[in-house]
Amino acid sequence: MDLTRAALLAGGAAVAGVINAVAGGGTLVSFPAAIAAGLAPLPANATNAVALTPASLASAWAYRRELSRDYRVLRVLLLPSLLGGIVGSALLLATPQRVFDAAVPGLVLLATLLLFWQNLRPARPSAKGGAGAGASEEFALPSRPWLVFLLQFLVSVYGGYFGAGIGIMMLALLSSFAGNVDIHRMNAIKTVLASLINGVAAIAFVFAGAVDAVATPIMMAAAVVGSFAGAAVARRIEPRKVRWFVVVLGLVLTAKLAWDRFGPAAEPSRAARPDSPPQTVDRGATAARTGLAPTSSG
Repeated sequence: MDLTRAALLAGGAAVAGVINAVAGGGTLVSFPAAIAAGLAPLPANATNAVALTPASLASAWAYRRELSRDYRVLRVLLLPSLLGGIVGSALLLATPQRVFDAAVPGLVLLATLLLFWQNLRPARPSAKGGAGAGASEEFALPSRPWLVFLLQFLVSVYGGYFGAGIGIMMLALLSSFAGNVDIHRMNAIKTVLASLINGVAAIAFVFAGAVDAVATPIMMAAAVVGSFAGAAVARRIEPRKVRWFVVVLGLVLTAKLAWDRFGPAAEPSRAARPDSPPQTVDRGATAARTGLAPTSSG
């Protein structure tokens, strides 16, 4: 792999690790970086999911103190997260490359709009420790747990399929029955569940051969470094400013992906292959690796 592509992969993953630690939405940086480095959209998504999973696990471990109070909520949400991650990753593996290519602009736009919506919401005050009212609040689980199960399952299916924005979706769900619970506690639960969803999807992608063997370790190492750096960045940068930057980036990326897929420049290539068979994930990953890894033909 040439240095330019390696730098794109590492830089995108590192920035994603920082953004996820500070604000959330880092996939909207690492995913386009993987595409710019030569991966097709579908294997780029699978590779991104695998590469960012260790960073998510590290963040979950960092929240272990907050999680000690909320095992009851986790027990309710773990099963739908697990099942949804399995279903979502299976859907991705069964999706032809051309279908996923067409869906990517809409998926990126959805994740961007979710982040935009979160930015417009008033900030939830953070409860400080001690005997304060906020610190003693507990989650008020709904009287109809099946509804929470269903909503978390649907969020997890989306997370296993694409991933960008699942943290925002889960925070919105948790906020609906959190009362005045500390935002850090909600973030802790969200991080654990996101790690589970991404981890299940990552295992499926690895066994299916959907990830790029060259790009994955580069992105993985950079994302872990970025996640640790994010803790220091979080003390100096207001998270809302980072989220607004990601929103702008997501809108630009949506426009570019839509233009590349549906614009006039895309017509000749589509017309030239009217009867080409749909690519599977495995073939898409192989095609993506052609520009990254050395080939036997030299």
